Amino acid sequence: MNNSPRTVQMRQLRGLSLIELLVSITIGLILMIAIASAYLGSSGASRVAEAQGRMNEDGQTALSILVQQVRMAGDNPRRYNYAFATPTNPAFGPGTFAIRGCDGVFSGVTTTAVISGLTCAAGTNSLPDSIAVAYEADTSNTVPTVGGLPTDCAGQGLPVSTTNSVGTWNTSTLTVSTPTLSFYVADNRFYIKTPSTGNTPSLYCKGNGGTEQPLVENVEDMQLVYGTAPATGTMTVAGFLSANSVETEATLAALTDSSQRWARVMSVRICLLMRSPGPIVPDAGSAAYKNCDGSAGANAADLRLRRTYFSTVVLRNRVEPGN
Repeated sequence: MNNSPRTVQMRQLRGLSLIELLVSITIGLILMIAIASAYLGSSGASRVAEAQGRMNEDGQTALSILVQQVRMAGDNPRRYNYAFATPTNPAFGPGTFAIRGCDGVFSGVTTTAVISGLTCAAGTNSLPDSIAVAYEADTSNTVPTVGGLPTDCAGQGLPVSTTNSVGTWNTSTLTVSTPTLSFYVADNRFYIKTPSTGNTPSLYCKGNGGTEQPLVENVEDMQLVYGTAPATGTMTVAGFLSANSVETEATLAALTDSSQRWARVMSVRICLLMRSPGPIVPDAGSAAYKNCDGSAGANAADLRLRRTYFSTVVLRNRVEPGN
């Protein structure tokens, strides 16, 4: 039987059935969910990668600053034109320190004039460690000011010291004279502090050129141990001690004073615990981390990423003969 033109036209105009429509909608929803899940997963992974990159950058920056400063501790170079009896500027003398640390916080870290006057605040052993270093500064081992002055760890110009107790050679007359000479000593203290205007723990520096300054944010902890020599004059490390043990270990405690004990320090092992600027991961399990001593961290519930960074620094001026 032949179909009439009207019947053919009605078949051509017929729409989708209800079942076909529901199937199409379901497939569309599945595709949308898959695309959204892929986007969210990619976005989450991107945020984690960005946070890890930021932590790595901040951690390496903080370590680089500390390594560079600790490495220079005690720098007091011999001068080619100074007399044999006084080959260096009097940057260090009896009772002075090139390096000193605390298992916790220095008392009066921003007000005490010299490292020898620093003490460790009682009851702060559970807090991040602190360290102070001193060295003769010049325009080669610091970034000078516009006026050409050597600087402290915060880039502030250092106060000048003078002496007329150093003999210098006069190459024309081949005689020794004692003119007034100028030199600079950097006294830099490093510690972790949370500023009163925020809740971001940071690596701080207080130099003798001016006020304290934050250097790197999101540094949550700093732990330090010190490689000590078994005897005066040796350049080997017998083992690593905490700052408190440098003062109390039997062999070191037998020395005359604290400056002699810290003169036995040949190296420093540094650990920094860094954190991400804000919450990143979806659950506490993904935020798990280890402290500097290897124990499980206690703040994973805030969903921040955390990671420890380590470096061991040799005090070149202690282990290289002739310095």
